[in-house]
Amino acid sequence: MDENLSLALRDKLPALPWLEMGSGFLIGLAVGYFLKKSFKVLLLLMGIAIVIIFLLESQHVVTINEDGLSHTVSQGTELFKEFASFLKARLSRLNIAGGASAVAGFFAGLKMG
Repeated sequence: MDENLSLALRDKLPALPWLEMGSGFLIGLAVGYFLKKSFKVLLLLMGIAIVIIFLLESQHVVTINEDGLSHTVSQGTELFKEFASFLKARLSRLNIAGGASAVAGFFAGLKMG
């Protein structure tokens, strides 16, 4: 009875190809998805901060050092690139087969996110 119920439920669920993959791929997928979503949140927060700074400058409350702002943004970009490289390198060290599938999952997660 329980077996028939689980078969019926399985037939009604949408096809999720990710569930057929190995654990290395799923770990990479989760890390890649997280990285892309966190980058989008970081860009949102940075955009809000820059708009607020521009508004304060237009009200003559603050003065913007444009070179300093540009340098800070480029430094943050480099730090994020280093973090992404660290995650990719760490995923590739899982094991021989799992590392390759984890890196593939990482890139799939970046594509999905």
